Amino acid sequence: MNIARLLKQFPGVRSEDGASLVLPRELALQVAECLKNDPEFKLDYCSNVTGVDYPDRIEKSKAADGSETSKKIPGFLETVYHLYSIENKQGPLAIRVRTADRTNTRVPSLTPIWRAAELQEREAYDLFGIHYIGHPDLRRILMWDDFEDHPMRKDYQEPDDYHYEPTPHDEVLEKARKHYGAA
Repeated sequence: MNIARLLKQFPGVRSEDGASLVLPRELALQVAECLKNDPEFKLDYCSNVTGVDYPDRIEKSKAADGSETSKKIPGFLETVYHLYSIENKQGPLAIRVRTADRTNTRVPSLTPIWRAAELQEREAYDLFGIHYIGHPDLRRILMWDDFEDHPMRKDYQEPDDYHYEPTPHDEVLEKARKHYGAA
């Protein structure tokens, strides 16, 4: 696969780690279409789609005079697609599409390019809160409809009050005692 040609053809696409491509949201569909239909790539099989949560972080650096500065790097969510070419017997190539930040979580759906992404994008939506624009059926797939929040995000707080009777497990009973007081 000639990744250098792809990087030249689509300015803005970059390879941060040498093993995957980071696609800008606005080019994601166009690059995905090229990866699937270009005879050199023919990445016709999407085997896996998942979400990743990168929370805010502080980056520290030292100046020449010895003083230390810190800079806040805003967090984001990312969707990772693992692609293969059955015809060319190549792969995997991982492509990554990032959200603007942790509150604006909209990215284009790649389901129109690879139909296999449909259920897996729904799973990433349900568990991470990534909203896939253009997805044919974006709704929860694992959690119940009135479940609030997204349990795979690093800032997820497990509730101490459940809508059902606590089981006799020590951990759940302890949470119930904290919430309702000693019984």
